[in-house]
Amino acid sequence: MQKTKASRTRAYVRGGARGLTMIETLVALVIMSVGLLGIAALHVESVKSARSASLRTKAISLATDMAEKMRANLAGTLAGDYTIGAGDFGSVHEGVAETIAALAPISVPTLLVPGNNETEDELRAAVADAGWSAAEILHGSGTSVDGLEFFGLGAGVPTTPWDWSFDLTEDEAAARLASCPEGAVLIVHSPPKGHCDTSSGGEHLGSEAILATIEGKEPLLAVCGHIHEAWGDRSEVGATTVANLGPRGAKFEV
Repeated sequence: MQKTKASRTRAYVRGGARGLTMIETLVALVIMSVGLLGIAALHVESVKSARSASLRTKAISLATDMAEKMRANLAGTLAGDYTIGAGDFGSVHEGVAETIAALAPISVPTLLVPGNNETEDELRAAVADAGWSAAEILHGSGTSVDGLEFFGLGAGVPTTPWDWSFDLTEDEAAARLASCPEGAVLIVHSPPKGHCDTSSGGEHLGSEAILATIEGKEPLLAVCGHIHEAWGDRSEVGATTVANLGPRGAKFEV
């Protein structure tokens, strides 16, 4: 009996020793896992920083390119009675001030809406800093110039997949467009659904709310931007011409 008891005791101790080894192993594995997670997090942050720097470089390059194209078109712009800007005066919130400074010599009445690449506040600040007194910003609001009604709505509609984008939902856009008068010139950053809104992948990325507004309010003209692959495209919604402007602009008679 004593021998069996001692044997059991020894067996118990050995089992305890194996348990401690397992716990130590698990702790080591946890520490290793935490270490690997830390390394992975640092790698992700490094990739994010590199991508952010790349985006900033591209943004400044795009904004400079847009500003140069707009400068080249200033002579034609100055010859018009009104100037309209349908948003995206920068890229990913960069270069807005430079683009607006390039446009500031325009002295005829100018109506602007913010794009999804800049917020309303950023656009207002850039216009104020440039001292551009001829420019008026419309975002869910309208104005009358020499008896001609204008109404504007900026931002990306519907919301885009990008966390940096200045967007509105379809419901938010519909609420802001409700006060648009009939027969006005409509300035929107986003195109109406199915018109001047085709992406490089063949998708129609326009707004249902904007389309419904054009169908219901029948503006004299609707100008937009946003879908860069559709720059220069024209379409018709009933009697209303829809035009995706792009940085080179276009001339219209209304």
